[in-house]
Amino acid sequence: MTMAWYGHLKYKNSPLYLAILVSWLIAFVEYCFQVPANRYGHGQFTAAQLKTIQEVITLVVFCVFSVTYLKEGLKWNYLVGFLFIIIAVFFIFKKW
Repeated sequence: MTMAWYGHLKYKNSPLYLAILVSWLIAFVEYCFQVPANRYGHGQFTAAQLKTIQEVITLVVFCVFSVTYLKEGLKWNYLVGFLFIIIAVFFIFKKW
């Protein structure tokens, strides 16, 4: 999804309709994996836990993508925000 949503930012001169089309094609392939993964994983995890896993994976991938592909740095405040998300993961997965 990261490539579908942000990959086109390096090609701002290309037509918007082409960016939309390519993004949808990339997203379609990911959905073909994500939907079955959620279906099979829902017995082991709750829906909230599945969403949390997805978001953490997305953020890790986005950080790598942002630094390597878009050549943007990670600022300290981004890292603090990610730390809060990690704290949220603790509360979502903790057995109370």
